[in-house]
Amino acid sequence: MHGLPLLLLVAGSAAVAGLARRTPVPAPLLLVAAGLAVSYVPGVPGYELDPGIVLPLVLPPLLYTAASDSSYLDLRAHVRPIALLSVGYVLFATLAVGWAAYLIVPSLPLPAALVFGAVVAPPDAVAATAVARRVGLPSRITTILQGESLVNDATAITAYKVALAAATGAGATWAGGVGEFLLAAVGGVAVGLVLMVPIHWLRTHLKEALLQNTLSLLIPFVAYGIAEQMRASGVLAVVVVALYLGHRAWEVDFATRLQEEAVWKMVAFVLESAVFALIGLQLPVVLKGLGQYQGAQAAWYAVAVFLVVVAARFVWVYPATFLPRILSARVREREGSPTWKGPFIIGWAGMRGVVSLAIAFSIPLIVHGGAPFPDRNLLLFLTFTTVIGTLVVQGLTLPPLIRLLKLPGRDVQAETLAEANAQAQASRVAEERLDALLDDERNALPPPLADRLRSVLERRRNAVWERLGAVNPVTGETADDTYRRMSREMIGAEREVFVKLRDHRYIDDEMLRTLLRRLDLEEAAAYREAA
Repeated sequence: MHGLPLLLLVAGSAAVAGLARRTPVPAPLLLVAAGLAVSYVPGVPGYELDPGIVLPLVLPPLLYTAASDSSYLDLRAHVRPIALLSVGYVLFATLAVGWAAYLIVPSLPLPAALVFGAVVAPPDAVAATAVARRVGLPSRITTILQGESLVNDATAITAYKVALAAATGAGATWAGGVGEFLLAAVGGVAVGLVLMVPIHWLRTHLKEALLQNTLSLLIPFVAYGIAEQMRASGVLAVVVVALYLGHRAWEVDFATRLQEEAVWKMVAFVLESAVFALIGLQLPVVLKGLGQYQGAQAAWYAVAVFLVVVAARFVWVYPATFLPRILSARVREREGSPTWKGPFIIGWAGMRGVVSLAIAFSIPLIVHGGAPFPDRNLLLFLTFTTVIGTLVVQGLTLPPLIRLLKLPGRDVQAETLAEANAQAQASRVAEERLDALLDDERNALPPPLADRLRSVLERRRNAVWERLGAVNPVTGETADDTYRRMSREMIGAEREVFVKLRDHRYIDDEMLRTLLRRLDLEEAAAYREAA
């Protein structure tokens, strides 16, 4: 895929994702549906998903941006449930789904069935977390889903390699499989630990935001590539580096942070949109190779495998949630006793995604000895239908299910109060620092400038408290909302004057850009988009 088809994919998927923001349908589902519809349009070029592109070039930046936006402290606090899902569940699903596929498809050998089990084992939580943010899931569930999605791909890829070696006659053994799994896991974490400190040092010592963000764009590919060269998990290497850099992002200068946030938001938006559209566009590819499996038989296999995939997650999630509490008093004291509702949402949020398809397409055509891989085309079809089925069925029903179960959402009032208290403590320290600076004769300032520093500090301190106050009965705005709107309108008026002065040749374009950048920074400081 190159040239015009690639341009059409990126532009079309971005347009559909933009449209999804104006509808109640989550963007991943609309993108998949659009891909399915477009795949039937005559003349549309073939978009065969290339694992040589998706795994090393698309997966690392998506993992990097997800991990850098995650909370290391929250993930560490929930490491037990995350590990049970990202490692335990993936291995369980590999065996359970593989064994079920072996029983469902008469011609499928057990080693090939286990390869398929590893392919569909890892949920892709991009869609689930997108829904979670929209409907306001409890932060604990969101953290667990995010943590699972960061690590489970590494487990699935390693399990796939071990199962593939057995299926192709490469002499895999249980001991060898365990050894490869440990090498991938320990090696990936080790590579991340080795890289994270020097990369962070380099980020903090580069003085230009453009250079720092160029480095930022290279980091996930460097970490992934080095780890894979050492036969370790590139996924874990990227996640470890990204978690460390995200945790210490405050040490990088503000210009880099502002630019980096915008750059990575754009990268994630483009890649996520394209990969979900690509899922739908695979329909002609998987149907073309079905061969002997047609009609009702293929549909029966697809439905049966889909039901097994969904059921296997619940079979794992409920014991993994409640057994540790039954067996350990320490777990009961630390984590309390959850209701059945939270595990049910986690179980239902097991949607599959592009990683499963990419792994499926990497299944070789020929096994050891020159024989074709057993039922490869059928496995591609079953992977495709499982991905589409989980995205559509579970993705569409997850929001109403969350509302039906009436799970307690985020406590916005408590979060705002905590933010206000944190800002008050920071403002008090900043005010003491300002007083100390003004007492030094080397920092003599005219009274208007000193008052301006104090007024800016006071504005920051009061802004959060104002969000807790009453709203305007006419506009529905808080005082903080009104302030930001009026500030933007004043800045907009200034901006129009600068443009008119440029148009009348009173100032040139270079000066216009300088003046507009100053206004842009003031507007960014005055207006904070609600998350």
